[in-house]
Amino acid sequence: MGEFVKKADQLLSTRSRGRRVALLAMLYLVQGLPFGFQVSALPIFLREQGVGLAAIGYSTALAIPWALKILWAPLVERYGGRRGRRVRWIVPLQLCMAAGFLVASMLHIPDQLQALMVVLLVLNALAATQDIAVDGLAVDILPPSELGIGNAAQVVGYKVGMLLAGGVLVWASAWLGWSGAFLVMAALVTAVALMVTQVQEQADAALTESEPTDSIGALLGTLKRSLQTSGIGLALAVVGTYKMGESIIDVMYKPFLIDQGISASTLGLWLGTWGMGASVLGSVLGGLLAARQPLFRMLLIVGAMRLLPELGQLGLAAGWLAVSDVHVIGISLAEHLIGGALTTVMFATMMGMVDRRIGATHFTLFACVEVWGKSVSALLSGLIAETFSYAGAFSLGIFIGVIFLVLVQRLPPTLEPNRSQPG
Repeated sequence: MGEFVKKADQLLSTRSRGRRVALLAMLYLVQGLPFGFQVSALPIFLREQGVGLAAIGYSTALAIPWALKILWAPLVERYGGRRGRRVRWIVPLQLCMAAGFLVASMLHIPDQLQALMVVLLVLNALAATQDIAVDGLAVDILPPSELGIGNAAQVVGYKVGMLLAGGVLVWASAWLGWSGAFLVMAALVTAVALMVTQVQEQADAALTESEPTDSIGALLGTLKRSLQTSGIGLALAVVGTYKMGESIIDVMYKPFLIDQGISASTLGLWLGTWGMGASVLGSVLGGLLAARQPLFRMLLIVGAMRLLPELGQLGLAAGWLAVSDVHVIGISLAEHLIGGALTTVMFATMMGMVDRRIGATHFTLFACVEVWGKSVSALLSGLIAETFSYAGAFSLGIFIGVIFLVLVQRLPPTLEPNRSQPG
C-alpha cells in the first residue's frame, strides 16, 4: 500500500510538472511573436527596400521596452502582480496584444512602414510588461530541481513564437498576405489568453507572508541588499556580455547573405524556419544539460562551443569559405543550435540566483542587463559593419565571446545556484 501511494504521488507530481511546463511554454510563445517579426522578418524586408545597414541596425531600437522594463517591474509586482495573482495581470496584456496585431493587419505595407514600426514598438512594450509577470510566475512555480526543464520550456516557447512570426508566417505571407499573417498572430494570442483565464494560481503561504511588497520602497530595499552579495557585479557582467558579440554577428549576418545574392524567401526558410528549429532543439538540449550539470561549468562549455560556428560566419565574410548553400546552411544551423543551448543554461542560472520573494523584479533586472548588452551591440552593428566591413564586425563579435568566457571562469563558486540534483 505504501509503495502504491508513493507511485501515485510521483504520478501526480509528474502531471503537475507537465502543466507547469506547458503553461510557461504557451505564455512565452505569444511574447515571442512581436520580437520574432522584428528581428527575423523586418531586417530582410528593409534590405529588400534598399534601406542602409546602419538604419537596419537602428531598427533594433524597437525592442527598447525589453531593456527598460526594470523601470516599471516594481509597479507590476506591487500592484496586481504579487505571488498568486500573476494571471490577473497577464490576461489583459495579452488581449491588448491581440488588438495590436489586429491594427497591424489593417496597415498597407510597405506604404505604411512607419506606422507598422510604431505598432511593433507598442507590441514590444506590451510583451515586455507581460514578461515581468510571467517571469514572476515562473519563479513562483518552478522548484530548484526544475530550473533546467522550466527554462527550456520558456526559451523554446519564446523561440517557437519567433519562428512563427519571423519564419513560417513570413513564408506563408506569399498567399496569406501581411494582413493575414497578423490576423493569425492575433487569433493565437487570443486563444492563449482564454486558456490562461482557466489557470488557478496557488501561493506559497510562507513566502507570501514574507514578501517585502507592502511598499515600493521595501521592495527596492530588498533588491538593493540582494545586489550587495559578493560577486554579484561580476555575475551581472556575465549576463550582460553573453549575447553581446553574438548580436553583432546575427543582425549583420542576414544583410550579408542578402548582399551575396541569396533571396529573402530562401533566408526565411534557412534562418527563420530551419534555423529557429535548430535553436529550439538546442534550447531543449540546454535544459537537459542544465538539469544534470553545474550551471557555471555548462556556461563555459557551451560558450566555447558557440565560437566555432561564429568562426565559420567570419570565414564566409572574409572569403576563407565559399558562400555555398552547404556552408551557409551548416554554419547557420550550428550557430542556432549552440546559441539555443547557451540561452537556456544562462536563463536557468539567472533564475537560480534570484530572491524568490521579489522574483518578478529581481529576474527582470537580470533580464534587462542581458537585453542592454545585446541591444546596444545590435544597435551599433550596422555602423560597425559599414566602418570595418562584415568581417570586421564578425571578428569583434567573436572577441566579445572570448571575454564572456573569461568572465564566467572568474565567477565565485558561492554564486552557483543552489539546485537539488535529480537522483
